[in-house]
Amino acid sequence: MRTVVAVDWSEQSFNAVKVVGRLFTHEELTLVHAVDLRPFENPLFAQPLGRRSAEELRQGMVAAGERLLEQTGALVPATIPSIQRIYKIGNPAPVVLESIRSSRADLVAVGSRGRGRLAELVLGSVSHRVVLHAPCAALLVKDDPGTIRRVLLTVEGHEDSSRLRTWLSIHRFSQSVDLSILSVVPTIPVGDAATEGSYGKWAAEMEQYAGELVQDNVATLRTVFSSVTPQIERGDPAHCIAKASRHADLVIVGSHGWKGLEHFLLGSVSHAVLHKVACPVLVVR
Repeated sequence: MRTVVAVDWSEQSFNAVKVVGRLFTHEELTLVHAVDLRPFENPLFAQPLGRRSAEELRQGMVAAGERLLEQTGALVPATIPSIQRIYKIGNPAPVVLESIRSSRADLVAVGSRGRGRLAELVLGSVSHRVVLHAPCAALLVKDDPGTIRRVLLTVEGHEDSSRLRTWLSIHRFSQSVDLSILSVVPTIPVGDAATEGSYGKWAAEMEQYAGELVQDNVATLRTVFSSVTPQIERGDPAHCIAKASRHADLVIVGSHGWKGLEHFLLGSVSHAVLHKVACPVLVVR
């Protein structure tokens, strides 16, 4: 596996390096750090500071970035044969995305400070921009759960689960895990008694579909994982996944690829899960 890890000085970033190093066997791992100096080039900041002081500040940030790459590199397991370090001055999200494309990465890992959805929309978030726009699977890490033994795989449909199964079959975990496969049957408020009959029939069909979907995935993934169990829940998908994740060390979700304004207006279960779940979340597209 070729992996890119975006690093900064946050605890979550260091957690991302440690978690991704334990999860998979890596052919090549690239550590990427970018410093955005545009705020310091603003005349309101640069002129009072003075040209000499601004340059000294710039040099100090460059030196700190180089130290960061060395420090995070020390967290990478010695078993990984190739470690690349990329340091650039520029907007962090585009730098990371370009590193993903140039290295033909299978996975990108980023740390997340847990900023809320409104703050993310208004202020921006490097980690969520990378997860949203990355052309490969993305691992978002807040806390380090330590040893990852319990994995929750969420499935919504046959196309979605087929993509997830293919990815997991190609990219095996480096350690044995217990896999739980969850499908959520969404509940819809019924407005009046006239629609209750139709809703009841629909709900029964959905439960049957969810049960068959989970069992199909259990049968297939038992050839990859030693322990696989089915799980069906009813309710709001993001809420149910977040509740089930309390007993998991890692959550895996699929992404339908909503982008930009369309993404924020229509919503996304996978994106909501990123905000609600405390353990690492792997988004497979």
